[in-house]
Amino acid sequence: MDLGLDGKRALVTGAGRGIGLAITQALVREGAHVVAGVHGDAAELDELVAAGSVRVERADLAAQAGPEQLARAAQEDGPLDVLVNNAGAVHPRLEGFAAITDDEWLDTWNLDFMAVVRLTRAVLPAMMAAGGGTVVNIVSVNAFLPDPGVIDYCAAKAALANFSKALSKEVGPRGVRVNTVSPGPVSTGLWLGDRGVAQTVAAAQGASAQDVAANQAAQAATGRFTAPEEVADLVVLLAGERAGNVTGADFVIDGGLVTTL
Repeated sequence: MDLGLDGKRALVTGAGRGIGLAITQALVREGAHVVAGVHGDAAELDELVAAGSVRVERADLAAQAGPEQLARAAQEDGPLDVLVNNAGAVHPRLEGFAAITDDEWLDTWNLDFMAVVRLTRAVLPAMMAAGGGTVVNIVSVNAFLPDPGVIDYCAAKAALANFSKALSKEVGPRGVRVNTVSPGPVSTGLWLGDRGVAQTVAAAQGASAQDVAANQAAQAATGRFTAPEEVADLVVLLAGERAGNVTGADFVIDGGLVTTL
């Protein structure tokens, strides 16, 4: 299926690993040229960089100036056709709400919400002037499945979902589509890696990380985590022309974890 992404210019944040890496790889397979926004290690992108399909740009999106700096670098060759706001982080809050400091709330808010606001604001003018484009924001089932163990993350992702829907109404008439993807637990380092959610929760409970992950996976109807490549395929479909009349929509990919309508 031709998604109409051949030759398109895309920016993906958090592109060095996990879901962002899978999205970058999927866009390249569709013929897109990708600017990969990264903060840490980007070694897994080396092959794509060498092939000329990907250009790596480093940025601290949690810093106020970071998103605008990344936007300027990404638009050096012209306006973007696709923006994927994927970068984010979650920190289990196992000591309860009262133990979460203002600084911890603000850290979560800056990376998981304000980074998207700032980067989108810096990209949209050129995108609209060029006649349109697509924005895909990675949200989470926690936007509507509140969990006190990640209460600040839930609040930030709920704000991101609301922001995305509202923005889609404003920029839709200008040719820009804005959609969101809400994954449940995904088999990436965020959940399964060193100091990931499973390991952090296991340490607090005196259990093994494997048992924590297995218990979480069992809560899905499919009995497993989502693969990052599965999230990437959904994102790329939304970014492409085949979804040309889809905007303001949220797509859940959680293996049936959320049981409500």
